[in-house]
Amino acid sequence: MSESCLGQPFRRNGELVMKERIVRHEDVELYTQSFGDPADPAVLLIMGAQASLVWWEEAFCAKLAEAERFVIRYDNRDTGRSTGYEPGKPAYTFENMADDAVRILDAYGIARAHIVGISMGGMLTQMIALRHPGRVRSITLLATSNFAPDLPPMEEKVMAYFTQAGDIDWTDGEAVAEFGVGKWRVLAGAAHPFDEARVRELAEEEVKRSVDMARINNHGLLSGGESYLARTTEIAAPALVIHGTEDPIIPLPHGERLAALIPRATLVRLPGSGHEVHPHDWDVILGAIVRHTGEA
Repeated sequence: MSESCLGQPFRRNGELVMKERIVRHEDVELYTQSFGDPADPAVLLIMGAQASLVWWEEAFCAKLAEAERFVIRYDNRDTGRSTGYEPGKPAYTFENMADDAVRILDAYGIARAHIVGISMGGMLTQMIALRHPGRVRSITLLATSNFAPDLPPMEEKVMAYFTQAGDIDWTDGEAVAEFGVGKWRVLAGAAHPFDEARVRELAEEEVKRSVDMARINNHGLLSGGESYLARTTEIAAPALVIHGTEDPIIPLPHGERLAALIPRATLVRLPGSGHEVHPHDWDVILGAIVRHTGEA
């Protein structure tokens, strides 16, 4: 395991806010950013499929750091500035991705952390809680599932939109960003107005900092982890489940099932929200995470 720091930290109100670091393990490089004081309890944020760390928005991370949490966000494999693979040929599994999170904790010298995952990141969080229980102080599962076969499927509009991915020229940054904006529009709930300008800025940032956007599609080809998803009731870490009531890709019953199966889990519903971490929900989400991590 090796690591390197990049650039210079920036400050807000005179306080250190963010640092960049690349964590290296064997032939894998993981790009990470940290916010806040390393002496505070650590919160590791794991993003969902086909999305880089930019979707854990900087202001979201800063607010969590201001609540005296040491926050780390990172690019999963095949996103952003982390190691990527030839499109269509991912040489890794979901278990590898779960272990990546632990490698990051190792690099930062963190024995145990609060793990927060959304969508695929929430699936990885469940796997970490079972695969590396000694490294986990608590888990927070946003818009995710254990994907039991009897749970409701995604809405048809989501499937219809993602089938268009094959028609995209993934070397055309403008077209890729436009596809990203459309994706988040489809995944949004009706409770809050869709902020196209904000989403477009993030989508363009994602394209700009990516080595090859086409490789994000590798996430749809991954396997592994099935045995862990059948062991939901064995998760011992204190669990918080947060789920939008209008999530079109992982409907609310998925979150309700997790909260029912994980011992002593707490469920927070976000009325009218979709598959998103919308700024209008930040106060509720961050408040719940701060309370949960404080109690744990």
